[in-house]
Amino acid sequence: MKNRNDCRIATGMLPVLFAALLLNGVGWAQSGFKTLYTFKGGQDGSGPAAGLVTDAAGNLYGTTQYGGSNKAGTVFRLTPNSGGGWTETTLYDFCNQSNCADGAYPVSPLIFDGLGNLYGTARGGQDAHYCTDGCGVVFELTPSATGDWTESVLYGFTGGADGADSLAGLSFDVAGNLYGTTWQGGVITSFCYDGCGVVFELSPEINGWIESVLHAFMDEWDGSNSWAASPIFDRAGNLYEEGWNGGQYGNGNVFQLSPNGDGTWTENVLHQFKGGKDGGHPQGGLVFDSAGNLYGITRESSPGYGTIFALKPESDGSWAKCILHRFTGGIDGADPYAGVTLDPNGNVYGVTNDGGAHGYGVVFRLKPTSACGGSYRVLHAFKDGPGAYPQGNLIIGNGSLYGTTYGDGSKTFGSVFEITP
Repeated sequence: MKNRNDCRIATGMLPVLFAALLLNGVGWAQSGFKTLYTFKGGQDGSGPAAGLVTDAAGNLYGTTQYGGSNKAGTVFRLTPNSGGGWTETTLYDFCNQSNCADGAYPVSPLIFDGLGNLYGTARGGQDAHYCTDGCGVVFELTPSATGDWTESVLYGFTGGADGADSLAGLSFDVAGNLYGTTWQGGVITSFCYDGCGVVFELSPEINGWIESVLHAFMDEWDGSNSWAASPIFDRAGNLYEEGWNGGQYGNGNVFQLSPNGDGTWTENVLHQFKGGKDGGHPQGGLVFDSAGNLYGITRESSPGYGTIFALKPESDGSWAKCILHRFTGGIDGADPYAGVTLDPNGNVYGVTNDGGAHGYGVVFRLKPTSACGGSYRVLHAFKDGPGAYPQGNLIIGNGSLYGTTYGDGSKTFGSVFEITP
């Protein structure tokens, strides 16, 4: 059985009264930080924009958006050495030729199935419709006994009703079906000239994988342009995601898709971002805590440079929103690209792409202190050097956090780091 991104929803929850958010300034915490690998910008890749995934042996896997033998991105593995240090191995180089069907320029995280195969999305792929650089693909990497990895394209988007420009990550359900979103394609409206994007399912069949569109965004109410986030599920099989754009106020939303039993799905919008103090343009995905509350980030807010937010289910079926932190653009960071990660104690971790003491982003921790409050701490402020501008979600393993930095693309080309809070 393949892995599922599962969570636990609390039932019969009483309405939660949100307390005011009380922060005693921006704190600092002493943390052990080290760079595990620095990309050179050549055949080893450049610009990892996504987070990492780990296997049972403690190896780390990820993608770079550029670099590699064909300058179109890579899939890589970092292996810990017995004497210390890490060894980088390029598992796959994406093609960079016209009509190259294997895809290019991946920006989404990878996931494993139960057999050790890797799955992800990439831009590029065969030219079709209006996608002059390719409409994107869903791919699988399969290891061999000799250590080589073989890529198979499970689905190539055409740019029509099936979607286009696959930027987001993937998730499995318990039956082994894959779910994801596209940035464009689907329904073309006056707001979305290239389509507003879709939520799709890929089902394994004897003759290959079959795509089904679960929802096509219309922009005006239900949102559009889901970006770089992997869908998550609750135990009832409902799917949760974000629309980066569109919605009632044009600033994106958080939505739920519920299966109807006949193959169709019904959308329920949980929150419409108003912009301004409410924030706007959510990105990086959602995560549940043990009580069934959702956490995420927005790229924008006014005042501020993005927010950390929580959505909490009410007894009447609605969801109440509170802002846990509003980034100031100063030492606390600015412009978060990645979503947040929760540890077993409910602490919230993440990164910002900009801001911080040196202007190159931060790693942060938010400790919840009330129903809608928390104590915010900067764990690390990046400097221009081996790491700058983190954009991918963090993962937790063996008491440490692992992540990537993108680099500036001229002097630095990204890194993989570890931090122990």
